[in-house]
Amino acid sequence: MKFNATFIKGLIVIDLDFFEDDRGWFARTFCKEEFKESVGDVEWVQINHSYSRQKGTLRGMHLQHPPFEEIKLIRCVAGKIYDVSIDLRKGSPTFLKWFGIELSAENKKMIYIPCGFAHGFLSLRTDCEIIYHHSNYYKPESEAGIKFDDPLININWPSSITEISDRDKNHPYLTDDFKGV
Repeated sequence: MKFNATFIKGLIVIDLDFFEDDRGWFARTFCKEEFKESVGDVEWVQINHSYSRQKGTLRGMHLQHPPFEEIKLIRCVAGKIYDVSIDLRKGSPTFLKWFGIELSAENKKMIYIPCGFAHGFLSLRTDCEIIYHHSNYYKPESEAGIKFDDPLININWPSSITEISDRDKNHPYLTDDFKGV
């Protein structure tokens, strides 16, 4: 695996080393030693798998408040998505900045998202499947979200949003007095 820093400290794009032969290919998607060397010690306690049927499906922007904040590792295993992370860390030099990347079954990239970020994605094709690793257990009482079109963030989504849940559609906008998580 190759760990590639982004302009937001701690947010890492991971390129898989894959080995191909006549049968197909093989890649390691997690190695505790390699992760410890590159991003620190992390334990995955929950792994989720989502499926988005329609192109233009938006899921996000989600986060969990302390003490149940979580590190995430995201990989698209079918289709293609535009994955977005927003830095909400109090005092961060990139506070309220966002980073977007295409993740697809073809490019085999992953994104490592540290604590203190909101996360979401837009499906760029039909039939998208995403695998999420989480470092903390889901706690509904700690869940929060930010509206996908928040003007303080100004995400440049690459395609039209055609499907979105009522919950995600109704997340609040940030206010000028938001200081971070």
